[in-house]
Amino acid sequence: MRFRDEHPWPSSQQQLKGGSRDRTLDIAPANRRPHRLYRITMGKSFNPAQDIGSLEGKVILVTGGNVGLGKQTIAYLSAHNPTRIYLAARTESKARDAIASIKSSVPNACEITYLPIDLSSFSSIAEAAATFKAQESRLDILINNAGIIATSYSTTKEGYEIQFGTNHMGHALLTKLLLPTLLETAKQPGSDVRIVNLSSLGHYYPVSKGIEFDQAALAHESYSRCYGSSKLANLLFARSLAEQYPQITSVSLHPGIIITDLFKHVQSNVFMKLGFWIYGLIGLFLPGHYKSPERGGALNTTWCATTAKAELENGAYYMPVGKKSGGSRWARDEGLKKKLWEWTEEELLKYGY
Repeated sequence: MRFRDEHPWPSSQQQLKGGSRDRTLDIAPANRRPHRLYRITMGKSFNPAQDIGSLEGKVILVTGGNVGLGKQTIAYLSAHNPTRIYLAARTESKARDAIASIKSSVPNACEITYLPIDLSSFSSIAEAAATFKAQESRLDILINNAGIIATSYSTTKEGYEIQFGTNHMGHALLTKLLLPTLLETAKQPGSDVRIVNLSSLGHYYPVSKGIEFDQAALAHESYSRCYGSSKLANLLFARSLAEQYPQITSVSLHPGIIITDLFKHVQSNVFMKLGFWIYGLIGLFLPGHYKSPERGGALNTTWCATTAKAELENGAYYMPVGKKSGGSRWARDEGLKKKLWEWTEEELLKYGY
């Protein structure tokens, strides 16, 4: 986003420019000369029903597919004839309800299979990966969508701060265990293998070090900052994956400003509630604000998973929809990216993975 004026709040004329792909919104404030415009990059026009090509033969796995963005992403993808989509989630009853709901709303939906997983437990993740590999010989698209936000301090079974442990470490282990299948799929003629990591604008607001590798120290940190660090890790992990495995297209994204079931973890702290209310209010003036996952919130995820490979830059971070962004200063920190990759590998090896 960029403004051509020093004043942040537009007030009168608005004009949408551009074709069906890249669009800009020029906003002329009242009582200003016509050339003094705000220009906001609006992203690409994307209609999943029309713009997703055939996914025939592809196997897809989406974590957190039982609610919100994950559920809507599966709904979009299921209409385009993939062989199978795995809905990875912790609670079976919610997953079964989500599958029934998707099949009800998408009459031509492909087969959707529930895959039990608890991303806060390495043993559960290992079991999920083993179950998947016992059933499938290929994996074309891995969407690391699941996440939690704004909990009071607690830890995963392995002792990581709960948000960092679930959002980053859980997905890092799942990705590592599925990499042999992803790499084998990438060897096949005409393959287009992708790993899509859901990050967030929250990555702009991590802890003071960007990422705190002494996880015990996070007991004294704001849990919103811990969330920001977990989202920064999602972005940096995608960048490292792109470097380590260039034959796979790995990207990260901000889905937009949406109030989803993710926010159910927000406690009854009045300041947190006020903060999220302001966050949503500001979002009304920005591109990428959606009323719900069903009303646009899953578009950027789906675009990253399905757009033509030539439109993606390996390792890039995308704002809605399909607009490449450099992200925060932390996101561009090569030293932090390298340290996170090496530390994550060491931690996983410590537990035998």
